[in-house]
Amino acid sequence: MTKTNAGRFFEDYSVGQVICHAVPRTVNRGERALYHMLYPARHALYSSDAFAKSCGLQSSPLDDMIAFHIVFGKTVPDVSLNAVANLGYAQGRWLEPVWPGDTLRSESEVIGLKQNSNGKTGVVYVRTTGLNQHDAKVLEYVRWVMVRKGDLDAPAPETVVPTLPDALLASDLIIPEGLDFTDYNFDLAGDAYRLGDYGIGEKINHVDGVTVEEAEHMMATRLWQNTAKVHFDTSARPDGSRLIYGGHVISMARALSYNGLANAQMVVGLNGGAHANPCLAGDTIRAWSEVLDKQATSAPGVGAIRLRLVATKGGNPFELRDSDGRYLPDVLLDLDYWALMPV
Repeated sequence: MTKTNAGRFFEDYSVGQVICHAVPRTVNRGERALYHMLYPARHALYSSDAFAKSCGLQSSPLDDMIAFHIVFGKTVPDVSLNAVANLGYAQGRWLEPVWPGDTLRSESEVIGLKQNSNGKTGVVYVRTTGLNQHDAKVLEYVRWVMVRKGDLDAPAPETVVPTLPDALLASDLIIPEGLDFTDYNFDLAGDAYRLGDYGIGEKINHVDGVTVEEAEHMMATRLWQNTAKVHFDTSARPDGSRLIYGGHVISMARALSYNGLANAQMVVGLNGGAHANPCLAGDTIRAWSEVLDKQATSAPGVGAIRLRLVATKGGNPFELRDSDGRYLPDVLLDLDYWALMPV
């Protein structure tokens, strides 16, 4: 009897199945220090306890993407260890800040299945929830993954594709308790632009670029306890290349967006996202954003801005698709999210 875990294959999933992921993890300020070392993250609310207190919070919470990566990483052995590709995200909401000392765990429910026509792979849809030590939900999102079949003769399941909204409404967003941007310090935040200074349809070139190194990628992916073979074992890919974890690209692009969006302080909603093309070690990531929407919130001085964040490895900024509607080969990431910004 084998005691090792080869991971689930497509035929091992069923709609309604609930998976409790190992292993709970207590997070502390070390995660923040490593995150800010790995990415050029500079948003003030996640950098300074004093700044966060001036915005009505008890202290500086851990970066929103730290919570995402830790919750996501725990799902990999059960959801995407045998994945061909992580295809997309939807309905992501940050429900409660994660504080130093919190313990996070993850659960996923299978909400859809669709076998591909080649009979060798299928798409698995899961809704993942991150919980803290009080069993309070801190994060939830839907993602869909293309997973290999282990038994090619296994019958195809009934096709169930969940209906997902194109975007969250601003009223769906959860504003952290106490958040107040009335006395927001624009000088310390590093940018004078507030919600009213951005126009819907405006595009922002974030200018800077960062070359992805193998060692930093592997350090980050281990930090999130993401065990996907293709990120560590070059023999797991036909061409022997090192595939960069898509979340690494998300965090790099989000950090680069500080130059132009320094006051988009907290990510609170994930409307959708696609890893358009693979990112490999040695690629240089650049980013640009487009303003999709702006809304008021019930919190004093706090507005919500909906942004498209695009990460590329070259090409011209603001170019996304070709004449046939396909992503251009230099596009790595197309992410649609909500962030909180002073009005």
